[in-house]
Amino acid sequence: MNNIKYYIGLVLAVAVLFTSCQEDDTSIGDIVTPTNVTISAEIVGVDADNPYGDGSGVVNFTSTADNEITYQFNFGDGKTDVAPSGEIEHRFTTTGINTYTVVVNAVGTGGVKSSTAMEVEVYSSFSDVEAEDFLSGELVGDSKTWYWAADIPLHVGLGPIEDDYGNGEFAYEAWWGSILAWDEEKYCMYSDEFVFTRTEEGLTFEQTAGLAFIPGAYGDEIGVTGDTCYDETVATTMYGVKTVSFLPSTSKAALEGSYNDEAYRGTAFEISDGGFMGWYVGASSYDIISVTENTLRVRIIQPGFGAWYQVFTSSKPVEGEVDFESEFNDLVWSDEFDTDGAPDATNWTYDTGAGGWGNQELQTYTDDASNVIVEDGVLKITAIKDGDTYTSTRLKSQGLQSFKYGRVEAYAKLPASQGTWPAIWMLGSNFDTVGWPSCGEIDIMEQTGADKETSLGTFHWLDVSSSTNASYGETLAVSDMTSEFHLYTLEWSEEHLIILVDNVEVVTLTNSDDLPFYDKNFFMILNVAMGGSLGGDVDPDFTQDSMEIDYVRVYQ
Repeated sequence: MNNIKYYIGLVLAVAVLFTSCQEDDTSIGDIVTPTNVTISAEIVGVDADNPYGDGSGVVNFTSTADNEITYQFNFGDGKTDVAPSGEIEHRFTTTGINTYTVVVNAVGTGGVKSSTAMEVEVYSSFSDVEAEDFLSGELVGDSKTWYWAADIPLHVGLGPIEDDYGNGEFAYEAWWGSILAWDEEKYCMYSDEFVFTRTEEGLTFEQTAGLAFIPGAYGDEIGVTGDTCYDETVATTMYGVKTVSFLPSTSKAALEGSYNDEAYRGTAFEISDGGFMGWYVGASSYDIISVTENTLRVRIIQPGFGAWYQVFTSSKPVEGEVDFESEFNDLVWSDEFDTDGAPDATNWTYDTGAGGWGNQELQTYTDDASNVIVEDGVLKITAIKDGDTYTSTRLKSQGLQSFKYGRVEAYAKLPASQGTWPAIWMLGSNFDTVGWPSCGEIDIMEQTGADKETSLGTFHWLDVSSSTNASYGETLAVSDMTSEFHLYTLEWSEEHLIILVDNVEVVTLTNSDDLPFYDKNFFMILNVAMGGSLGGDVDPDFTQDSMEIDYVRVYQ
């Protein structure tokens, strides 16, 4: 064969010493030592011009023996594997032409072994120096410690192995499941520390602190309770210094997929001797989705189950603090409220009048300056007692500014008086034609009249089967809503809607084409109501109170 180079080694069977307990063990039958062990190697891409291969570093090994049950390979590069058939493919990843001593053990009954060895010279041309530098540092002796990015939601998630969701995205937005920042169930793994070190031979890896998290499905597979952490008595390959090798990504996600419309990096790394980064699923090969000086995003496959997506950071998160990472970064519209007087008429118009507004509210909405004004860099919407009634303002961007998908932010301080009902919310732009709740409603922030330390996030839509309002929402405790400004946010895409306060998740709704939030424009509403279904009883001594908004911004 012109393009294949063979190395064949033969060795006589070695004598094996049996202990008395082996002699007494009749459950495995006769103990027979494997004999006539051979090993051969086919280096991919060998020809007259490339005597050491095509640069892929791939070698196909074949071992044969008599009386064997399986074969154990040690490839001489820090990696081992088992092949019951005796045939196995291995990729050597150290750049350049390198010589490796490959040892194979033919294993017989009772675990007795006979071995042989051979040398192979292999050329590997793949390298990703930038990724190595990001992981460990540029100079020999440099090291860097990585941690779980526990302060952002979605730092671990589960997706399909081979399929995307029709848009090329295998990760993040397409996850089947994902977790919150500082997720309670995963807390046991947040003390993990992973150290990459650059040596003259390449990179090493070591977990220097923490435990191993074993997800439920893999716990079932290895016979332990899942969704909790274990030490090295269960996750036996957790500790110790291991070598790291880099190779081209070959998964479908890496070759065809994307993250935020960017292709995967195209590089994978393998940790020797069964090493792993805190998430124990019996796999050690990581596709790099992206890597920078401070952030590492990877994908690891749990065979027969799914692909786990994980995010690590080189800046140790502060326990309890949250850093939500938005997918929307381009500012497309804002009102900074930096011009004193009436609100900008190119952005805002008014709903005016009384009548309860469908919620038994007590106020009459006006466009009067006593109820709404921009001054000192903030928008002030003020509810005022007027005799036996109340006045306030309801601003809306309907017909002026509307949006489909993106990150919507309002930085606001809320009224403290009992009976006030402030809201930052959105309605579908088709409200005038289809009505409510068919148009859809997104309540980014509501505060009840009785509880001034809780923010409500809620979604409303039409339940077609019953022709009634359907809703889904959650609450978040915020102790100083009435004395300090807080950031109220909607993160909205084709895949999901997330409401947050100060980047802490309040509620998430999975989006779909049977909901009004899919592929539809919405407009903004800012108002302070009095009484009604959420405002409740008004303090009898109430005179006036305001919601102040520093800015409203939309990113896409």
